[in-house]
Amino acid sequence: MPEHRPNILFIMTDQQSATMLRCAGNRWVSTPGLDGLAAGGVRFECAYATNPVCVPSRFSLQTGRMPSAIGMTQNKSPVTVPDWMLRQTLGQAVRRAGYETAYAGKIHLPRPMGASLGQDYALLTKDGRDGCAEACVEFLKRPHERPWFLFASFINPHDVCHMAINAHASATGGRGHENFDSASCEAMLDRARATGDLDAFVREHAPPLPSNFGIPAGEPDGVGTFLADRHFTRFVRENWTETDWRLHRWLYCRLTERVDAEIGRVLAQLDQSGLSAKTLVIFTSDHGDHDGAHRLEHKNLAYEESARVPFFMRLPGAIPAGRVDTEHLVSNGLDLLPTICDYAGADVPDGLEGRSLRRLAAPRPVSDWREHLVIETIAGHAVRSRNHKYFLYDQGARREMLVDLRRDPGEMTNLADNAACRAELERHRGLVDAPVAVCG
Repeated sequence: MPEHRPNILFIMTDQQSATMLRCAGNRWVSTPGLDGLAAGGVRFECAYATNPVCVPSRFSLQTGRMPSAIGMTQNKSPVTVPDWMLRQTLGQAVRRAGYETAYAGKIHLPRPMGASLGQDYALLTKDGRDGCAEACVEFLKRPHERPWFLFASFINPHDVCHMAINAHASATGGRGHENFDSASCEAMLDRARATGDLDAFVREHAPPLPSNFGIPAGEPDGVGTFLADRHFTRFVRENWTETDWRLHRWLYCRLTERVDAEIGRVLAQLDQSGLSAKTLVIFTSDHGDHDGAHRLEHKNLAYEESARVPFFMRLPGAIPAGRVDTEHLVSNGLDLLPTICDYAGADVPDGLEGRSLRRLAAPRPVSDWREHLVIETIAGHAVRSRNHKYFLYDQGARREMLVDLRRDPGEMTNLADNAACRAELERHRGLVDAPVAVCG
């Protein structure tokens, strides 16, 4: 095995868009913990989830495979993870390379995989929200005779989900989320409402509506089909006022700050334990949140706010500090496992489409990198190429959408019917079934 292998700390949040960071230019949120991590290494600006919803994305992070490999499109897909795949997970690969492995926080994997996770990792906490930071801090304080791999899975800013669900339940006489996390979010909202003039509070403290708040011209019918089964998302798209949407964006910022503080405690302990210099830290999220773009919240669809995620890497002395990579397309679900195996000296399972990001992080000359990547969703597929994104929905008379991200980063204009874009449309049609990775 290679000498001087680093410890590896992988940190994941839940439902954090790539733009939900101060270092990404968002002045409405304060994220000193994650900003400091990004400043110490490389931040990949073009990183995407394989499927922008929890269970499919987390399956990919553990296996390096697209969710369609087991027929999974959504959280509740009735799937079976074959035994041979369970033996090729991230935790198994690193353990075989001699690492001590541990897991803290939210699990949320397909049932067969979640039930067997303890075979891959020492589980430091129960599957849930409480105690993840504390468990990680205690792990870092311990003496370790071998290099270690710690998987730290934080829940927030996921709980912004409760706002729309509870609003729909209140309007229709249904039941909202009656648990601690929902109550915590409602308490934060109640503090804003208790000011006596909610509109004034929102004007002063909440982010404005996003520039792409409107519904895109030529939006495919598949979006409406998806919303027909997503009652609370359709309800807020049709009924929420500007104040409601801005309050949702305010809550999203506050929950992001909460998880940033939790991550900050873990990173501070890494420093205090004298481990930072010999620890590779990787940060990402399982998916984003629409955050008001196109009058949507939650996730699932392949719009940028939902599918594009933060992705940082830091290893002092090996990864130059302060770099922002705006060129290379990264699939966090496909590329994480090969990357960690590369640093750990572990064997990469056969048949994976992803590639190690070590050469990009170093950086080393890369003669060829992927020119596109595929995003799967409950409603269809999307292809992100260097300059464009193509959506192909499974249902509807209008099933396609093509956007030029250079000129239309908010994805507001569908170019699928534009005769001048016919060649790009045909090219992207061919990429839906093309190999995802064409790396050198």
